[in-house]
Amino acid sequence: MELSVATIRDRISNISQQIESWSRSSVDLVVVTKTHSSEVVRNVAAAGARVIGENYAQEVREKAAAIDDIRSSGVDVQFIGQLQTNKVRLLAGLVDCIASVDRASLVDEIAKRMPNTRLHLQVNTTGEANKGGCLPEALPQLIERSIERGLVVEGLMTVGPTSADEQTTREAFRQVKELASTFGLAVRNYGMSGDLRIAVEEGSTMVRIGSAILGARN
Repeated sequence: MELSVATIRDRISNISQQIESWSRSSVDLVVVTKTHSSEVVRNVAAAGARVIGENYAQEVREKAAAIDDIRSSGVDVQFIGQLQTNKVRLLAGLVDCIASVDRASLVDEIAKRMPNTRLHLQVNTTGEANKGGCLPEALPQLIERSIERGLVVEGLMTVGPTSADEQTTREAFRQVKELASTFGLAVRNYGMSGDLRIAVEEGSTMVRIGSAILGARN
């Protein structure tokens, strides 16, 4: 049974109130709809969400009709998963922002298939090999290449450490905040259900919340 619009609206409101209690700054909420149906995507939009996040390129293509509908009503669709270069073509015309860009070959393919797309470049600030993201020292070149290719670098994104250790998480998020400040980037995209409070306290301007709003994934 799919969640009702009213239930989703209440959960979005509760999360938003929590965020407001931790920060006086504005924090945008990305409702993560991966593995959920097209009906849920439409319900999330009807509940007032302004940004949704999807993780799998093939799934975005399968939900194309619903995504077209919500984008026409002003909802921003963000791709937040690891992206293979050969899957970029599946996202063309369906995604407004890609928030997991971490290498030059991916920048080049996005510029070719999706000109002028907004990017949040992903940085690996935990040193974990299984985490996506470029190393901090590679970021200047990636920013420069993205701009040269005509893409719009809005900000940076990262994923917190697998260990969920609070101090390690704070340090990882703080490093992204400092990098964003260094390069004059407004968006700091980090924080999920498990580390939401830490992310907001460490200056996140955009958080990605799935299960806390939509429940277990299908």
